[in-house]
Amino acid sequence: MAQAAIESQRVTFRAGADSTLLKGQLKGDQTVDYKLRAGAGQTLSVELKGSNPQNYFNVMAAGTDTALFIGSSSGNRFRGLLPSDGDVRVRVYLMRPAARRNETSTYSLKVGISGAPLAPVPASRDALIPGTPYHASADVPCSSGSSGKATRCKASVIRRAKNGATVVVMNPEGQKRQFLFVKGKAVASDQPEKLSVQRRGDVSVLLLGENVERYEIVDALVVGG
Repeated sequence: MAQAAIESQRVTFRAGADSTLLKGQLKGDQTVDYKLRAGAGQTLSVELKGSNPQNYFNVMAAGTDTALFIGSSSGNRFRGLLPSDGDVRVRVYLMRPAARRNETSTYSLKVGISGAPLAPVPASRDALIPGTPYHASADVPCSSGSSGKATRCKASVIRRAKNGATVVVMNPEGQKRQFLFVKGKAVASDQPEKLSVQRRGDVSVLLLGENVERYEIVDALVVGG
């Protein structure tokens, strides 16, 4: 049997509000994506209450199909910084065993976005690479996968207000990774694995998970100079 198409709903807030309460019902393999427009550096908060204990949500940052938060392993509450600009997706679903049994869930979903976004530095102040949103790019030392073999990955940066930046790296498997820097420090990513940061001189060594992915980002790429 073909999997049900994912329903998509646009979420907007009332004037002056920074959150809203959504209500719905799922049956079987029904899945709903709630799309919210947000900017890098803003904080997304989500809380789900469902009548079925197999009812969860995931969060996908703008620009990726990988969940930065997976409810089935992390619970039904999330609060975190967003690394990129665009549509954030909050995906509400039933776990596969419940979906196969055609179970239902009535749920309420509270979503909020707070804080001011870190706007990209205009091209008049920091020239862009032609045809791209990026201010600069470089090949950086990196490694990923079980072998941990060192190689080099392409990294590009969108520099932002208040010494912020989004660094986008293509890992050795050709997958995109997005990292948010605030005041020169990496503070968030678009991946579910824990982000750890080590400082070595003028380099931030970014580690996702248990050293599964590693990227070395020089300060000059992040802030210019």
